[in-house]
Amino acid sequence: MKETKNVFMSELTEVFNKRQQQFIQFACSYVRDREEAEDIVMGAFTNVWEHRNELQEDTNISALLLTAIKNRSLNHLQHLEVRMRAEQHIGDMRQKELALRISTLEACDPDKLFCDEIQALVQEAISELPPTSREVFVLSRMKNMPNKEIALQLDLSVKTVEFHITRSLKQLRVRLKDYQFLWSFL
Repeated sequence: MKETKNVFMSELTEVFNKRQQQFIQFACSYVRDREEAEDIVMGAFTNVWEHRNELQEDTNISALLLTAIKNRSLNHLQHLEVRMRAEQHIGDMRQKELALRISTLEACDPDKLFCDEIQALVQEAISELPPTSREVFVLSRMKNMPNKEIALQLDLSVKTVEFHITRSLKQLRVRLKDYQFLWSFL
């Protein structure tokens, strides 16, 4: 029996050495990766070698190795297929998320989005100004009146009008510090 096993091991080694390149070519024709094909062939040979004591004496070693290589190649390809489907699903999800971000950004109208909110914030900040400063500021910045006309209308000096505008702008800068982009409009 021991002699038969030695003959079998010798035959297995001989078949492997003689047909190794054919086996690799066979696997490579399916998996399309030379290194992976080599790993598949070595794995098949190792598996047959590890189970050599369980095999029959009349086992066709070439056919056995080729079947093992076929099965390992098939497992590899099925694994790739599952991975590709998962990657495609992830890609589809990313594509949908990107399309949503694009459409949301395209639909965004900053004028409408911030107009009411900003106007409310500015109006609230202006309403907190002292009465004379508020009146001077509204005439200057909202009604575009020159300082001289404001001074005449409110019976103030031009320097006092300038003081109230400066004071108002300083308070508004502090109050609206998070909205610095508004300063070009005020």
